[in-house]
Amino acid sequence: MGFVAWVIFGAIVGWAGNLVVGGRERRRQGCLVSVLVGVVGAALGGLVYRLATGQPMTFEFDFPSFGVAILGAVVLLAILRLVSGLARRPSDRW
Repeated sequence: MGFVAWVIFGAIVGWAGNLVVGGRERRRQGCLVSVLVGVVGAALGGLVYRLATGQPMTFEFDFPSFGVAILGAVVLLAILRLVSGLARRPSDRW
């Protein structure tokens, strides 16, 4: 895929991943963050797919690639929200 296709694919995947993860806050993220989450999530999903199946994942505009990319974005968003939630908690120290 070309650069523009990656941006469009990343924006759609990031938006869809944010809808799935949601949470109580339901805060919206910006377009640039959606694109970054989508592209990084697609790469993460492809890595997990490759480790799980041993087959390379090609990222074309099709439903299997979209599904793998969304799963990667959901995992990435869940990790980011877990880390940010731990950072916001007050410490139990004196």
